[in-house]
Amino acid sequence: MCRSIKTLRPPAMPEEATEADVRAAALQYVRKISGFRAPAAHNQEVFDRAVEAVAQATAELLEGLEVRGAGARKAG
Repeated sequence: MCRSIKTLRPPAMPEEATEADVRAAALQYVRKISGFRAPAAHNQEVFDRAVEAVAQATAELLEGLEVRGAGARKAG
């Protein structure tokens, strides 16, 4: 149905995740959970709200993570 969601934090990603990266991951997650690649018109609003909520939660998570170790830095 959809591609795997990739890790968005350093060092898995060489640079900081962009807003587009976060939104793409959120969209993939909502697609996978809902079972719809593209929702019907009557489900579009709730689908879009879910994508926004997941993207916001993902951004907050990445901002708050502290990655320790060689060459690691705080994400966000």
